[in-house]
Amino acid sequence: MATLSNSFVSGATSSARFAGCLCTTRSRHLLWFGSVLMHKLGMVSGVTTETSCSNSVRLNESSAVGVMLRKAIPGLMCEEEEEEDVVPIENEEFESSFHVNGLVPWRDSGFDDFGLGLGGVNEGPAASESVVANQQGVQFLEEMDAEVLSKRVLVLSRRNKVRSALELLRSMELAGLHPNAHACNSLLLSLLRNGLNDDAMRVFRFMKDKTITTQHTYSLMLKAVAHAQGCDSSLRMFMELEEEGNRSKDFDAVVYNTIISICGRMNYWHKCERLWMSMKENGLTATKVTYSELISVFVRCGQYELAIDAYEEMVLNGYKPNADISQAIIKASTKEGKWDLALNIYQNMLSNALEPNLITCNVLINSLGKAGKVELAFKVYSITKSFGHTPDAYTMNALVSALYRANRPGDALRLFDNIMREQASQLNVHLYNNALMSCSKLGLWDRALQLLWKMESSGLSVSTASYNLVINACEVARKPEIALQVYEHMIHKNCTPDMFTHLSLVRSCIWGSLWIEIEEILKASPNASLYNAVIQGMCLRGKIDSAKKTYMRMREKGLKPDGKTRALMLQNLRRVR
Repeated sequence: MATLSNSFVSGATSSARFAGCLCTTRSRHLLWFGSVLMHKLGMVSGVTTETSCSNSVRLNESSAVGVMLRKAIPGLMCEEEEEEDVVPIENEEFESSFHVNGLVPWRDSGFDDFGLGLGGVNEGPAASESVVANQQGVQFLEEMDAEVLSKRVLVLSRRNKVRSALELLRSMELAGLHPNAHACNSLLLSLLRNGLNDDAMRVFRFMKDKTITTQHTYSLMLKAVAHAQGCDSSLRMFMELEEEGNRSKDFDAVVYNTIISICGRMNYWHKCERLWMSMKENGLTATKVTYSELISVFVRCGQYELAIDAYEEMVLNGYKPNADISQAIIKASTKEGKWDLALNIYQNMLSNALEPNLITCNVLINSLGKAGKVELAFKVYSITKSFGHTPDAYTMNALVSALYRANRPGDALRLFDNIMREQASQLNVHLYNNALMSCSKLGLWDRALQLLWKMESSGLSVSTASYNLVINACEVARKPEIALQVYEHMIHKNCTPDMFTHLSLVRSCIWGSLWIEIEEILKASPNASLYNAVIQGMCLRGKIDSAKKTYMRMREKGLKPDGKTRALMLQNLRRVR
């Protein structure tokens, strides 16, 4: 028992000596770190320092230095109150720490703050950390190599340990060091990824003050502001940064591409145009990404001329357009009526082994058809099929319409019949109307009636325009009785006739001398165009008295005759006298 007691006393004495040595070492470390901090804050100068071989120590509130530090940094806690490394993050502790270390919030510089709440942080166990972090304080840095510390900030940021990374950033700032741009950008990305927008703004301000921003830094913050507050806030931030950014090598075309993309997503084409012009004025060369964004938003917003200008400048600067850009410019060219430019771009795509999609081929076929280039339209159609594309209703409608515009209504009808036999599923109202237009031009009233019955029996919605084409076919064929029957059928189907319906019907009835029916039509739809047509038809048919009575009734209704009607009436009245 005596031996055990002596051993116990001896062990206790050794433990006490060890504890005393440890306390002495901790006090030296605290004195060194406190002198550095107070010197940084302007409180103490000329204090000698002493380092130890341990990797890190915690701040002890019981010492005099700890009291002074706690007054200088309210966030510091006593050793007994420290918790585990995984703690919930609150906005207040970051706010106070950044103010103390000179990291001014972004709102103080005249810019809008995010104004968003902080989200949770994935602060896992810091197995690779080289220092033991205080919950709200700073870290003791035995390592004073900025590059080594930058790598630590980078690792912490990539692991989403943003609290530890921010503490290390504060500690480096106090020691007169700062991480490199790559580490700061990684920290920015981690903060934004975790929803810590306020702290990201402060780190961004810190980077600007230290002139370690890069093009990636500006792009990250512009995207973050656009996501949090919208395109207008991001654009306002960009404009305020633009002047000082243009004097920096980091504010280049990449940053412009970012803000152009942000505005493009909101279809702000006029702002994209101004940014494009600003790049030129500032001597920056647009990249292929710049032109791609510009062409995309211009075409999407219907600004086809601007899209073509961007494309021409892109080619002039030696950039080779991809399939998407080429197809967008083909659409823009056809909308502007420049079928030759569209065809040239289409041929360039084929030369570069780029395969146009079916929509682009259809647009080009339709444009060539409108220009009367029927042979070229059918060549593009053949190439479209060779790509394995299945022609749809738009394709066939463009071909039928091209034949009709080329004054080949017979060929248009034959193509329509071929579609009806082989691709009946592609038939729609537009194809039927194109066929009816050909029947009207050829005076094929019976064929027009057949197509009309097919439309009705197939369940398609027959419009007033379709009935007008059938009535017009009867007019060309001098079949007024059939035209009247179609008109009555149209009324029975609850389809409202328009002015073109009545005009065609009146002209048809004049040739058939159906004057009673004409009077009924005038009563149903009294307007100047119909009266002019009736008076002119009566004069041509020798019905001068009837024309005179109709003319007087027209003037009584306050309707104004056209020049041809007045000339005919004056001419025929002189003959009568």
